[in-house]
Amino acid sequence: MSWQVQEAKQRFSEVLRAVESDGPQAITRHGEKVAVVIDIAEYRRLTGGNHDFAAHLMAFPTIETMPGDADVFDEIAAERERDQHS
Repeated sequence: MSWQVQEAKQRFSEVLRAVESDGPQAITRHGEKVAVVIDIAEYRRLTGGNHDFAAHLMAFPTIETMPGDADVFDEIAAERERDQHS
């Protein structure tokens, strides 16, 4: 089913019930689909489970540095490590 944005806002609880009983619900603006509301289990299936945003950021590859820049990036890496464990 599709819901216009204004209708979805006014009837949000009903949209959520429809997700649970009927599956994904499309949200439209000016007749164009702009979003889909899906069940959390489906979201987790599609994304591969729970994701920790901090872990995602920490997974970025390290930056190749110029000589002399390594100290700055070492400090950033150390700070990230402290933040991750606190």
